[in-house]
Amino acid sequence: MTTSTQPTATPGGSAGPAAVSETTGTTLTATSDRRSRLKRTNPGFWVVMVLLALAFIGPLVWMLITSFKTGVEARSVPPTFFPQDPTISAFQTLFSDQTNPVLLWLANSLMAATGHAVLVVVICSMAGYALARMEFPFKKLIFGMIIATLFIPGFIFLMPNFLILNQLGWLDTLWSLIVPGAAGAFGVFFMRQFFSTIPIALEESARIDGASSWRIFFSIVLPNARPALVTLGVLSFLTNWNDFIWPIYVLFSPERLTLPVGLSKLQGSYTIDYAVMMAGAAIAAVPVLIIYIFVQRFVIEGVASSGIKG
Repeated sequence: MTTSTQPTATPGGSAGPAAVSETTGTTLTATSDRRSRLKRTNPGFWVVMVLLALAFIGPLVWMLITSFKTGVEARSVPPTFFPQDPTISAFQTLFSDQTNPVLLWLANSLMAATGHAVLVVVICSMAGYALARMEFPFKKLIFGMIIATLFIPGFIFLMPNFLILNQLGWLDTLWSLIVPGAAGAFGVFFMRQFFSTIPIALEESARIDGASSWRIFFSIVLPNARPALVTLGVLSFLTNWNDFIWPIYVLFSPERLTLPVGLSKLQGSYTIDYAVMMAGAAIAAVPVLIIYIFVQRFVIEGVASSGIKG
């Protein structure tokens, strides 16, 4: 049996609004698909994509290739692309130097970045939900003041944060890398934007069933905000992982250093062993690449959803 949908006729003999809307939607979808196919078959599109891929992947490939060169070949002019005599001596030098505990620096960076990311997600998710859903005095003023801090250069907070950590006795500890910046304005704004896109009907239904605000937040809101939570966690992890200036101010002992700061000590006073430096940079890039491979879907979805509603 074959069924067909006929436009709804109006007294004037024309199709009804529902039929017109359905026809318009079908036409727009067909037009969008046609444009998408044309874009994918356009050689210029793929040329641009390849150039962008080379711009981002090229430095990583060069870093990895240089790490397998000898120190002399890494400094040769003109440079060679492929190693003439591939060797792992740079990695051996990196891990055999007792004065530069690379593995300990790597562990410090992992603990600091992970702890900071978890703390940012916890604090910013609660603050963002309060600003998105709850009503309290001066709500808009408080949100505006939080956004205004985004325009303040980060270097201004170096000395106040240093003095606060000194009073707390957290200098030269990993706490000095985990706690500061955990309630950043970007994280609060990011989560507030995402929570605003979640249908409020879900929360109202749970409230009618007798659920408390905390139960609604943990059982309904947070599961639906998983892409935003993962995205914020990854961005916070990367920010802390790549931070170089702040650890120099608050960490003094060699065994307390993080990987970016520790790797900077590998270069000599007069010469730089580029092979060893690139080997250290390759080690620093591995955790970040692994994390992004597993969470890239959530990152794309979280960034796309957080800008839907203002």
